[in-house]
Amino acid sequence: MTTSPPTSEMERERLQALIAHLPQGVCMYDGQERLIVSNARYAEIYGIDPKKIRPGMLLIEVLELRVATGAYHGDPASYLLNRNTAGRRTEFAGGNQELIQELANGLVVQMVTRLMKDGGWVSTHEDITERRRTEERIYRMARHDALTDLPNRSFLKESISEGLKRVRRGDEMAVLCMDLDRFKAVNDTLGHPIGDQLLQEVAERIRSSIRETDTPARLGGDEFAVIQIGVPQPQGATVLASRLVEALAMPYVIQDHQLAIGCSIGIAMAPLDGKDAEDLLKKADLALYRAKLDGRGIYRFFEAEMDARVQARRLLELDLRSALAHKEFALHYQPIIKLDHGDVTGLEALLRWTHPRRGSVAPAEFIPLAEETGLIVPIGEWVVRQACKDAMAWPEHVTVSVNVSPVQFKNALLVPMITSALAWSGLPAHRLELEITESVLLQDTDATLATLHQLRALGVHVSMDDFGTGYSSLSYLRRFPFDKIKIDQSFVRDLGTNKQSHAIIDAVTSLGATLGMVTTAEGVETRDQLEQLRAHGCTEVQGYYISKPEPVEKICQSFFPPSVEKTRMLS
Repeated sequence: MTTSPPTSEMERERLQALIAHLPQGVCMYDGQERLIVSNARYAEIYGIDPKKIRPGMLLIEVLELRVATGAYHGDPASYLLNRNTAGRRTEFAGGNQELIQELANGLVVQMVTRLMKDGGWVSTHEDITERRRTEERIYRMARHDALTDLPNRSFLKESISEGLKRVRRGDEMAVLCMDLDRFKAVNDTLGHPIGDQLLQEVAERIRSSIRETDTPARLGGDEFAVIQIGVPQPQGATVLASRLVEALAMPYVIQDHQLAIGCSIGIAMAPLDGKDAEDLLKKADLALYRAKLDGRGIYRFFEAEMDARVQARRLLELDLRSALAHKEFALHYQPIIKLDHGDVTGLEALLRWTHPRRGSVAPAEFIPLAEETGLIVPIGEWVVRQACKDAMAWPEHVTVSVNVSPVQFKNALLVPMITSALAWSGLPAHRLELEITESVLLQDTDATLATLHQLRALGVHVSMDDFGTGYSSLSYLRRFPFDKIKIDQSFVRDLGTNKQSHAIIDAVTSLGATLGMVTTAEGVETRDQLEQLRAHGCTEVQGYYISKPEPVEKICQSFFPPSVEKTRMLS
């Protein structure tokens, strides 16, 4: 393209023919701001009738046509004023200009202008509206959650970083991390489509509970967050957290299902708890973890000791993950005695962990952690296999009892695992007894009952542990014929002082006799307790009065000595 304006009509016609087929709009002006040539695409982009644009028109005349169609940027008067030659030469001091402008009519146009030696210029104009919208959609998708349309974790971190700039100028900020309570049960029982709709409804309730200046986000799964800035803390976060807990706990109705969930919230504040996004999110998450431990449906502020406690927990988890491979687990057994003749009829397997550095780790410390992390599944499989193997060396009338956690019961491979352990060890199925608590039955009742019946079909015995401590035990006894009811030790412990404990034990033993179920009392520590249980008609007892849990070798020496044909413990 020539760098100086054509001087003849023929040159102008040639140039017009050249630019007529270009996909961009093109126009050329001389040093006196007179239009030399333009193409139809230029007029089309700005919504101008091509017949109204003629060579020789002044720039101001063309600009007025654009103003008339709404194809201008900013205020019309200012727009016309700023397009004078002096201003243009200042803008193009470098010889070229690239500019993207969103016009008043919504179009986005990219303009590239080159200044020529005589003061004129040539410019191309391209309508990039769709490209810009596509880029904005992609940008938004990268920073927003597709399901709820809330900002995502990336956006949240950017917002926290921006908020910290205000904090440095004297503002206060709170970061609230939220986790839904009981959401997983909805997903597992009603399916992901219902769960997704529930998450969308939760997002709407969060939006309606916060100010326009607050920033909500979905962090993933059933985790959400809110940034609150510009209000005094901790008062502002306290009010907001209370409002969110109340709003999210209200019943939901989705596809004719009435759902009840809730949320737990952890709160970190800036600048008190952290000075960067990662640190604040981490500490809000620690506070959230504490809220869930303290009972759910509540909020907790970050406290310094939370970090130390969680770090200790993480180290324990790392050690627990390697304990099975390093053979640090062992089984101890506690005998169960038949009251009418005093014989050992079974042994309960109890898991023990001896760490090379920590020493003996209490079950109350590592069992909940194993359940929370899912490690209870491989550990539980080892327990069942080892217990079956050990039981093969005992008298044939002695059973082995193994506790099964709710996490194990939810695993689809539980029944195949039990089948495999019996086959591998050679133990007859009727000598294995699985103890489950009421929390197992509170999960998916139909699936749970199906699993229980599969275990019963194998010949395995099933007992309900800690009977009387829950709310619906009797209804479960009607739905599944348990082989044994284990009376919780809290009732046995109160036998001498609490009349209600007497009444409960009497009722349970009578119920067991009526239903043909064995009743076993746990936690027997004195002769007097044993005799009272005998008077109540209890079938079996176990506890420290008989024996504390011991390694299998010691238990066998004490209760199954090879020289004694039959060991009678109680007369």
